[in-house]
Amino acid sequence: MTDYGEEQRNELEALESIYPDSFTVLSESPPSFTITVTSEAGENDETVQTTLKFTYSEKYPDEAPLYEIFSQENLEDNDVSDILKLLALQAEENLGMAMIFTLVTAVQEKLDETVDQMKARREEEERQKEKEAEEAEKKLFHGTPVTIENFLSWKAKFDAELLEIKKKRMKEEEQAGKNKLSAGNNVEVDESLFQEMDDLELEDGDDDPDYNPVAAGSDSSD
Repeated sequence: MTDYGEEQRNELEALESIYPDSFTVLSESPPSFTITVTSEAGENDETVQTTLKFTYSEKYPDEAPLYEIFSQENLEDNDVSDILKLLALQAEENLGMAMIFTLVTAVQEKLDETVDQMKARREEEERQKEKEAEEAEKKLFHGTPVTIENFLSWKAKFDAELLEIKKKRMKEEEQAGKNKLSAGNNVEVDESLFQEMDDLELEDGDDDPDYNPVAAGSDSSD
């Protein structure tokens, strides 16, 4: 006849030596205890942790122990659900044998996988952000697809700018016309014209030897 009490006591002693810092007895009848399981540190030293509570059933290990998640850190609800499913599967596969160490080891591996998944999710989020940034840049570079609304908005803005350009040009032409008219009223005398007149050979009576001023006077009196 199997002595379940003896097997349970032997396993408790072994567990206490294996997990000296994380094993805690809660009660002796029925035997109940907790073991805290912590994952390996991730890339940024993040960890996930859970404290498992086990209670021996009367005929353990021929019957599965009672188990629950006593506490947890950094685990999502789906992670907790996965751990409970894992414990159920492992307990079923190891009936008839002392199984607490096997169950805890399975949970340890699951937590390590969870940390890896956290890293993968973080990397995926970073890739997604980079992709969104690239899409935004492409959209900015190639322009916004033309629609009736944004075309009409663009045309109104374009017409307004064109009107301003025309007004500015008309103002510049008007100002140029005023400047031209003002320049026309300021007549500049070219002194060189008078210098050229000095060079002309004018007829001088004093230089003519046959010139008789008396005769010229008598002629004029007749």
